[in-house]
Amino acid sequence: MRNLLKITAAAVVGSTLAAPALAAYPDRPVTMVIPYGPGGATDISARTISRALGQQSPQPLLMVNRTGAGGATGSTAVKNADADGYTMLFARVGSHSVNPAMKATLPYKIEDFRFVGVYEINPVVCATAMNSGINSMADLMKKANSAKGAVSYSSSGVGSLLHLAAVMVLDSFGLKDAANNATHIPLKGGGAAATAVLNGTATVVCTNSSALAGFVKNKQLRPLMVTTPKRLAGFDDAPTAAELGKPELEQLVGWTGIAGPKGISDEVAATWRKWLAGATADKDFVGKMTARGSVIRLMDPEESRKFIHTQYSTFRKLVDQLGLRIKN
Repeated sequence: MRNLLKITAAAVVGSTLAAPALAAYPDRPVTMVIPYGPGGATDISARTISRALGQQSPQPLLMVNRTGAGGATGSTAVKNADADGYTMLFARVGSHSVNPAMKATLPYKIEDFRFVGVYEINPVVCATAMNSGINSMADLMKKANSAKGAVSYSSSGVGSLLHLAAVMVLDSFGLKDAANNATHIPLKGGGAAATAVLNGTATVVCTNSSALAGFVKNKQLRPLMVTTPKRLAGFDDAPTAAELGKPELEQLVGWTGIAGPKGISDEVAATWRKWLAGATADKDFVGKMTARGSVIRLMDPEESRKFIHTQYSTFRKLVDQLGLRIKN
C-alpha cells in the first residue's frame, strides 16, 4: 500500500511538472478594430500609433477597419468578442460619446467596455472646397439661409461627431432647424466625408483637424473655423470659434482611446497601459499627430472614464436641444 501511495504521488508530481505554464499575454496576434473607414481621424490616429505600439508588443497588432453605423458596427463586434484581450478597439468620440447620446437603440453602452486609456484629443475644423466660392463662415451662412437644402454637410455616419458638429455649428451661426434645413450626407468614414467636400458632393465638413490637415496643406480644402481657443498651427487662416463670437463651440473636440470588452483581465489592462505609456512617449508619433493639430496626453483609466462620461453628458444635452435624438 505504501509503495502504491509513493507511485501515485510521483505520478501527480510528474504530471504537474509536465503541464505547460499559462502563456503570458499576448502569445498570438491581437486584432485592433478601427470602427471607421480609411483616411478619417480614427484611422489616421490608429495607424500612426500602431508603429509605436508595435515596438511595445511582442506580437503583431492587426489593424482592421470595421465600418458602419457611425462607429457602432465595429464597436459592437468588440463588445461581443471574447474578453481575452485579443480583440481590442480604437474607441472614438463618435462611437462612445456622440452615438450613445444620439441613438436610443444603440446595441451597447459605455459600460460594456473597459477603457485602458484615452491618449489623444483633437479639435474640430469646418472646411469647404477651395473652388466652392465660400471663403468664410459668413459666406456659408448666407448660402445656407438662401433656401432649404442649399447647403449640405458630409459625415462619417448618423450619430457621428461629424453629424452632430455640423448641425451644432450651423445652428449656432443662425440656421433655423439646422437638422432639417441642411442636407446630411452620411458616409463610412471621415476620409470619405472630406473627399465628398473635395469633389463637390457636399458643401462643408466639420471634422477633426487630423483628418483635414493634408487637404488644407495641399490647398484642396479651405478651413473656415477651428474650435481651439487660439488659432491652430497648419490652419492659421481659419479664425477660432471665439473670434467669430461662438466660444460655446470650443466644446466640440474629438478623442481617441483604446478599450476592450468589459471582462478583460487586470493583466491585459495593465499590459495595454504599459504599451500606451511607451507609445505616447514616442517622439515620432507625437510629432506626426501634433503636426495634425492633435494633443497627445495619456489619461489613466479612471480619468478616461470620467472624461468620456462628461463628453457624453455634454453631447446628450446638445442632442436634446437640437432635436437630434434618434428613437429607433
